[in-house]
Parts: sequence; structure tokens; C-alpha cells
Amino acid sequence: MKDLTLVNLNMLYIRHYDRIERELHLPLGPLYLTTALEKAGLSVDFRDYQLYEGEDPFQPDSILEFMREPAGIVGVSVMTNLLPFTLMALRGFKERHPDRTIVLGGVGPKSIERKIMERFPWINVVAAGEGEISAPRLVQALKGKGDLKDVPGIWYRRNGQILSNPRPPRIKDLDAIPFPAFHQVDLKKYAGYGILTSRGCPYECTFCSVAPIWDRVSYSRSAGNIIEEMRLVHEKAGADLFLFQDEFFVSSKKRVMDFCAALKRSGLPVQWKTFGRVDLTDEETMEAMADAGCIEIRYGIESGSAAILERTKKGFKPEEAVAVVSRAVRIFPRVDAFFVWGYPFETMEDFRQSLFQMISFRAMGSRVLPSLLCFLPQTAIYEEYKGRDGFVFCADLMPEYMITGHEICRGARMDVGEPHRPIFDFIRANLDLFPGFLHYKPDQNVLPKLKILQEFGFYAAAEAPGGQTESCGAHSPRISLPSGSEPAPVEIIRLADR
Repeated sequence: MKDLTLVNLNMLYIRHYDRIERELHLPLGPLYLTTALEKAGLSVDFRDYQLYEGEDPFQPDSILEFMREPAGIVGVSVMTNLLPFTLMALRGFKERHPDRTIVLGGVGPKSIERKIMERFPWINVVAAGEGEISAPRLVQALKGKGDLKDVPGIWYRRNGQILSNPRPPRIKDLDAIPFPAFHQVDLKKYAGYGILTSRGCPYECTFCSVAPIWDRVSYSRSAGNIIEEMRLVHEKAGADLFLFQDEFFVSSKKRVMDFCAALKRSGLPVQWKTFGRVDLTDEETMEAMADAGCIEIRYGIESGSAAILERTKKGFKPEEAVAVVSRAVRIFPRVDAFFVWGYPFETMEDFRQSLFQMISFRAMGSRVLPSLLCFLPQTAIYEEYKGRDGFVFCADLMPEYMITGHEICRGARMDVGEPHRPIFDFIRANLDLFPGFLHYKPDQNVLPKLKILQEFGFYAAAEAPGGQTESCGAHSPRISLPSGSEPAPVEIIRLADR
């Protein structure tokens, strides 16, 4: 038997009223973790739930069947949107396998680790921090070859108490981390090939849930190390398009220029997409990126209101965003502009300024992707507002980042069928754990703004069959390549065909 069964429960699964969309993305985080475990001499039974082929992955029997015959230790990686489903599924798993030790990891438990341990006794350990350091030591301790008190970054129980250990120090030399365990998966089954060029972001945006995970400190990989991984995946899977998934690839002009020059020298026949910051990409940088194969840049604009940008500590002004996006649309085949709306302090005048900028960018040729503000536990904005009256859970309207796959999307509105109603009952019973599903004063703050967005073509009231609205900044947008290129596949399942 293997030392550990490691399950990836991070997945993109969107259920529209006439179809299901699934984008199969290479699960980089769990595969990095697998490599670290194998380097330590441990054997890993890796399973990616994205690849589950049954009719409905969100039925209890589906996940139990997928996790049959597990190792004695079972690790599960999950993001925030599927944390409620995962906790419920693991309760059923524990009932069937009471002798297994369940370790919960990934970004989903961030900032609520102790509450999870207090409330859900079937979770044995919650792990946080960079798993390359702690995971091998944790598995060895659970196998009786060490003590849990010496494993950094975990929450666990001992003598009826919940204990926690300090997180491990950050890994500064990212080039020293071995590549993900690509041998554990069939690379050709995936449609999206991501690359992590850095870990962490130093900026203090108050709505951001990512930077706090890394303590707002960033470390980067060298150009050569990134290109070596791209070459490996290109040779093994034929991948010729990569998404740099981290927020801080464009951390400095020199870093970007050095990477572009190195990629050009390598002769690797690939294209790539990346996120950028308005205040860190000038025209020379953008031209070098496009010349080196960058076909898409994504900017987090977040608001067209100077007051909102200042309040959220975004670090630039609306006019800077206009100048950069207007240049970018002349250089790149695609420019995505992400906006956040529904801030609790966003007045209607702030919102109209943001809407005007969204419409202007759309007229320029940029794709505009608005997202309703998501109150995740680790964000500064939630820390400021938690405990106040006004938070409401609406199962028929939720932030894009929290779409779970249980609901049926009809534009901005959602239906919940009877088979999936228990998951939302579970959320209602534990709202303090899942604030990302909540809205702040929706009647005053969300619904009036949504109505205006719909009037201007965002969040269509109901999608036409097979159509797609520009309304979701949470998920990786469908790949759009220059004329003559083929997009990577997105699996679309028509409900009428099932």
C-alpha cells in the first residue's frame, strides 16, 4: 500500500442551464507536493478529481467511489469555493474509512484552520504553508516516525486539545524546488497548462485573498528554470500555450525583459499568457513580451474610481489604467481588464465611474471581466467588516469566485436543484466559515448595481444556448488565439445529451 493518497479537489465545473463546462487544468500545487514526498522516499497514490468521469461529481457516492481503497493517510487539496463540499464529502469518507487519517490542505482552509478542527472532528490535521517543507515530515510523523509537535504549519489534536505549530519559513530559492510530479498524470488529458513563475505578492490590496497566503512577500524563479519546465511540458504533452498563473510575473521591467530575451534565445515554439500590473508594464516591456510570444495580458484594474482605488490600496490611479490598457490593446491579441464591484463603501457615483471605464475599455477592444466582491476570511476588507450587520447569504446570487458546480447558472442568477440543496444548507449552518458566499447589504449595494451592469451588456439575464457572457473574473477565460491558431479544448457537455 502507498504511504499517502493525495487527492486534488480543485476543479472548474460550471453548470449552465443548457450545458456543463469543465476546464481541466494541470494541478500544479498538489503535483509539487507529490514531488517533495517522493524525494523524501515516500510513495504517493495521486488522484485528480477533475478527471472523474461519472455523471455528477457532486453526489456523495461519486466522491466515495473515486476515493475507494485509499492509503492509511489521505491528503486533500481544496480551494475556497469547494471547501463546503469537501468537508461534507470527507465526513462520508470517514464514516466508511474510520481508520484513515485525513489531512486537509490547499488555500481553502486559510484563516479558519482552528474553526475547522473545532467543528469537524473527522478532519485529523489541517496543513498550511509551503508543503515541500512540512508534508514529508507530517507523513513520517503520522506513520510513527516522528512527533506532530515537530511538524511546522499544522493544526492537530492531542489529549482533547487543538494545537498548532508555527508555519515553516518561506522557500526563497524557488529554483531549488524540483518540478511537479508530471509522471503521476497523463499530461495530454489537460486543456490548461499553467506555470508558477513566482510565489507571493508584496502589494496590500485590501480585497485580495492571495497575497495574505504568502505573507505579502514574493520570491521569483529564474528565467532559465521557468523555460526548462515549459520545454519539459511541451515535449511531453505537446503544449504550446502556457498561462503564468501567479500574480507577480511582471515584478520588474528587468525581470520581464530578461525572461523574454531568454525565451527568444531558447527557440521554444510556445505562446503564453500572463497577469500584469498597470504600474509595472510600460510600452517597451509590452512590446518585448509580445515579441517573445505573449498573446494575452490580464490587468487587475478593479475600479474606475480614484476613491475606491485609494481605499483598497491598489497603488495606481484610473488615468494610469486608461493609458496602459490603450497601449496594450495595440500590442497584444487579447487584453483582459478585471474589475471588482460591490465594495461595501462603493457609492453609486464610484460605481458609475467604474462602469464608464469598463465600457471605455470594451470599446477599445479589451475584454472586460467584472467580478462581484468576495469576502474571504484572510482579506483585509473582511477583517474590517466582519461582525457588522448587513451580511446576507443568497443561494441564487453569489460571487463568481465561489461558484461551486452545484448550482445552475442563468446569467447572474442561479438555481439550486434538490439533489444539491444539502450543500447550501451546510453553508448556511456555518456562515462564519464561508463568508465568501455572503453579500453585504445586497438590496442596497449589489442588486441595483447588477441591474445597471445587465443594462450595459454585462451579466446577461439568461445566456443564449451555447453562448458566453463576459461576467466572470474567477475562472480562466476561454483561450482566444490569433487567427489561424487552434484554441485549447474546453469540454462542453450538453445536458440534453446526457
